[in-house]
Amino acid sequence: MSTANPVRGEATIRVGGVELVLRPSFAALVAAEQELGSLFALVERAAAGGMALAEMVALFWHCLHDRPEGLTREALGEAVAAGGMVAATPTLRVLLGQILGGF
Repeated sequence: MSTANPVRGEATIRVGGVELVLRPSFAALVAAEQELGSLFALVERAAAGGMALAEMVALFWHCLHDRPEGLTREALGEAVAAGGMVAATPTLRVLLGQILGGF
């Protein structure tokens, strides 16, 4: 498993005791946008407190780098829900910052 590189705008989230790296690459953000709609609108919803858990998990899923074998999107969602929104917020903040500011 690789380590997050903040220069690339990467963030981490712990799932099942494993630290996963999220990399908001162009391809990852395009895939997320295709599913979720405008990323700018997503950032606006997040800022207004209206971002849904499913949207957060979708963004995380698309940005996962070196996805562990056997990890499903449902398992990622369950782990995010179990850890709570507060625990996932720093990771989300990094990704949203990269969407707005670039990397």
